[in-house]
Amino acid sequence: MSAPDPASGTERLSALPRLPRDEGGPVFAEPWQAQAFALAVKLSEAGHFTWTEWAAALAGELKAAADRGEPDDGSHYYDHWVAALERLVAAKGLTDPAALLERKEAWADAYRHTPHGKPIELRPNPAAPPSGV
Repeated sequence: MSAPDPASGTERLSALPRLPRDEGGPVFAEPWQAQAFALAVKLSEAGHFTWTEWAAALAGELKAAADRGEPDDGSHYYDHWVAALERLVAAKGLTDPAALLERKEAWADAYRHTPHGKPIELRPNPAAPPSGV
């Protein structure tokens, strides 16, 4: 594990590339975006990676998207956020790509089988280790 990053919350936010925000702070169009944001913050606070490592991972993901010619209009910012988070947690050994794929497939199956307007219920992954975050 990495040592916790001593940077304040404001310093951490300002270190992120092009974070969609308004005068009140980060802006989220969908609940999953806020959850992905919070997960990265919590994993960093728990010492799994420094905020500097996180900012570098996200910057790398955004650069790769630009290199692929994807538009830089902010509409896919949190898709890149999740991709960077997946790569970083796999690189840190917090999970592996097969487990991520399995969970994505379980989620897709759950939402395909959930009636419109009902909350999606995803059963806990019995193979996952207990979470400390």
